[in-house]
Amino acid sequence: MAEAVGASGEVRFVISADDDACVVRIIGVVDASTAPTVEETLTDLIQSDSTHLVLDLSEMEFIDSTGLGVLVIALKRVAERDGSLLLQSPRSGARKVLSITRLDQVFPISD
Repeated sequence: MAEAVGASGEVRFVISADDDACVVRIIGVVDASTAPTVEETLTDLIQSDSTHLVLDLSEMEFIDSTGLGVLVIALKRVAERDGSLLLQSPRSGARKVLSITRLDQVFPISD
């Protein structure tokens, strides 16, 4: 199992991979200032053939519309490669935003 930690501004990642999926734990805030870093990280993983992603949101403190857009882009990119993207353990604030925007109907979400 490989692990990597990256940081930029108010967001950090812990990435681990096994035979089934790549798990990306997003720690901190995903907003207009950090979204480019999140997008770059997810894009790099997808382009390196990590097409089954689990985004662990248990330590994501906040997400805005820019961050949601990054998640949608990642979902489209993995779908183009016949992959999958699962949102795991989002906090109540993120769940509320996903519900309001109806993205909870687009993304598979697990506790």
